[in-house]
Amino acid sequence: MTAGDNQYTAGGRLRHLLTTENLSRDTLTHILDTAESFIDFGQREIKKVPLLRGKTVVNLFFEDSTRTRTTFEIAAKRLSADVINLNASRLSTNKGETVLDTVRNLEAMHTDLFVVRDSQSGAAYLISQHVPEHVSIINAGDGRHAHPTQAMLDVFTIRQHRQDFHNLSVAIVGDILHSRVARSQIHALNTMGVPDIRVIAPRTLLPTEVERLGVHPYTDMHAGLEDADVVIMLRLQVERMQGSLIAGEREYFNLYGLTRDKLQRAKPGVLVMHPGPINRGLEIASDVADGDHSVILSQVTNGIAVRMSVMAILMGGRQKPDR
Repeated sequence: MTAGDNQYTAGGRLRHLLTTENLSRDTLTHILDTAESFIDFGQREIKKVPLLRGKTVVNLFFEDSTRTRTTFEIAAKRLSADVINLNASRLSTNKGETVLDTVRNLEAMHTDLFVVRDSQSGAAYLISQHVPEHVSIINAGDGRHAHPTQAMLDVFTIRQHRQDFHNLSVAIVGDILHSRVARSQIHALNTMGVPDIRVIAPRTLLPTEVERLGVHPYTDMHAGLEDADVVIMLRLQVERMQGSLIAGEREYFNLYGLTRDKLQRAKPGVLVMHPGPINRGLEIASDVADGDHSVILSQVTNGIAVRMSVMAILMGGRQKPDR
């Protein structure tokens, strides 16, 4: 059984969100449509709805994060849930207690939903196999495997500007090899019917047989950006690299950093995206990150709405029969 097989109940209800792989298009569309109903909450005088009142959400982050943890916290609070944030460096797992022991102790405190982030691939899936039926798990990033809500907020952002996925060319640029975001994006974009998904990177940062994911690989950035509708830049995952996989930062930027000159290869109305955090002058030039084509800050705003949507659906607040 894979993580994707463990996300639905026997009746077809979405119980966990562990990966975008094997999610149906109906499920993805339902999440995006529900997020649409939450998108303007940040501008309201009263930013809360009672959908998760009485529910307890635990942000269980064994890996450092600021933006992802914060947006999950804001999302849960806007749904009126009680939220607990746990500092991984102080957890008892560092004292010899296992992750599952920690989860079971938190379950005893009547937790309803765990948002899990871990440097080890498969951590959220492991936990999902050992929680009671009423508890849901959201994968907030596990190793090099998956980051489903990031992919969904990216797809949501694209949909805001490009209604029809069936005519799009999307280029994902950078450290494809180590990126859980890229893998989740590719699965989601394929499910939504994007016909042309490109990955652009040095050969050392491309997975072997990457074509099996349903993408077109390029090592030449100028060629890969030709007539692209969307360009998604990725952070170099230096902390996950073993050995020297790039010649140097300056050469990497010259070949694969997004500049105005390179962006001219794409379509005139191209969208520029980045899941963050941005390394300016390494992956992307500042004038492009802050330029007219950039929707990077919109991605951050949309992340709250998408995570509200996922939590509401998992907890039954915006559920519909599926699969």
